[in-house]
This record gives sequence, structure tokens and C-alpha cells, in this order.
Amino acid sequence: MSTVEFKNKVAPLHRNLKFKLSKEDADNWNPAGVPFTQFMNTLSIFFPAGEKFFMDSIQNYRDQITDPQLQKDIKEFMGQEALHTREHLVYNQALIDAGFPVDKYMDRVEKLLKRVQKVFPNDVQLAVTISLEHLTASLGNTVLTDPKLMEDAEKNFSNIWYWHSMEEIEHKGVAYDVWNDVMGKGLYSYSVRSGVHILAQVVFWSLVIPFHIGLVRKSKKLSNAKGWASCMNYLWGKPGALRRIFPDMLDYFRPGFHPWQHDNSKLLDQIDEFSQSVKNEYKQATA
Repeated sequence: MSTVEFKNKVAPLHRNLKFKLSKEDADNWNPAGVPFTQFMNTLSIFFPAGEKFFMDSIQNYRDQITDPQLQKDIKEFMGQEALHTREHLVYNQALIDAGFPVDKYMDRVEKLLKRVQKVFPNDVQLAVTISLEHLTASLGNTVLTDPKLMEDAEKNFSNIWYWHSMEEIEHKGVAYDVWNDVMGKGLYSYSVRSGVHILAQVVFWSLVIPFHIGLVRKSKKLSNAKGWASCMNYLWGKPGALRRIFPDMLDYFRPGFHPWQHDNSKLLDQIDEFSQSVKNEYKQATA
């Protein structure tokens, strides 16, 4: 199906990269300021439980997939998400070691997603996955296309975001291809994915905001007007990371939408060179 419709589609490939993240840099790794740094840190909170949820939601339908290319893509998707989970656990542990209540927040996310799995049917769970995968791929696109977001940032922290962004783009169509394969493109399929998209985004951001404020409060920068002004500029002004993904979030509601209609495959041209560089840096740092 979608595996042959888009010539620009990139087949995912998991890469075993590791990052040496220090607790000393936890809330100051980005020169944009503590509030923006903690916004990025807040996103990391969601990945360990979130990536597992994504994998589980696809695993529910894996035995129904007959397309060999899609089966191969699913395997690589699983590998990528497993490694993202591992490295964001390392990331989050650095935050915990620095004194931030990330373990408490991670527990809340995990309990929520387990509740979703218990209460909602498999198709709704997969719809949550394709909605949030679209979000992460859109955010990844912004990270890779605007160098200001990571300009002069501590290299290990910026590298983990570059790596994650590249692979989110690389596998952005996999869960959606599974959805199309098992759910089709009829009215019911459209209604579920559109309705769940709204709900998933509302729930996600309703957690991001208090977690973000909690981390900034722990950094004792809650009243730092200059830092918040910088953060708002980075999110909604220029570079405007969230402002720039808003059209992508709306585009998801088109009946014929597919993630690879947004052709950003050129952003992955240097992924192998980047990966080798990260491996060399980690090897040197741990020698």
C-alpha cells in the first residue's frame, strides 16, 4: 500500500547510539535559557513509556500485516523505538540525579498509558500512536531545519535530539502504514483517527505544561522573565518550534493525509555520517 506510493519514503534503520549526559548540564545545556532547556527536558519525560506504548499498539496488529516491506519497516521501527527508550532513560536519570522530580512525572505518564491500554480498544491505541508519531516527526523536522534551536548547546544533549529527530522522521510513516493496512481509509477510520488526534494532543499538552512549570520551579527560575521571554520566542516567535508545527497538526485532518506527503527526506542525507561521529565521540568520552 503506502510502501510503494511514496518514492521519497525512507526505510527506517535502527542505530545503536549512546550519549554521555551529565547531571551538571541538566538545566543549562541550551543557551536559550533554563525555561526552554526545561521544555526540551519535559519532552524527554514522555519517551520511555510513550515509545513502549507505540510498540505495543503496533504489535497488536503485527500478525495481520502481509506486506513484507511493511513487516521489515515494523521490525526496524521497533528497534529504533527500543533504543530511543534506552537513551531517554539515561537522559531522564541525569535529570533525576540533578534533583528534578522526573521519576514522579514518568510514573504518571506510565500509569496513564497503561490505563489507556486497559480501557480503550486496539484501534484507538493505534490512533493515539499515529497522532503522537506525527507530532514527534513534526517537532523533529523543526529541530533539524532551524539551527537556532540547538545553537551552541552542549553537544551530547543536542546530539541526542538530532539523532531522535532524524529517526522520528525516518520512521514517520510506519505506524500510519499499519493503520491504513488494518483500518482502511473509510469513514470509520477517518473518524477514529481524527477524533483521537484531538484527544491525544489535548491530553499530551495538558501534561507537558504542568511538568514544564514544575521543572522550571525546581530550577528556581520560575520568576525569570528574561528566560521565559526567550522560551516563548523559541516556541512561538522565532524560531517558533511550536508555531511552525501547527500547520502540520491541522494537515493531519485531511482525508487523504499521509506523513510522507511532507517530503523532508533530504534531512536524512547525513544520518550515517552523523551516527558514526556520535559513536566516535562516545567511544572517546568513555575510553
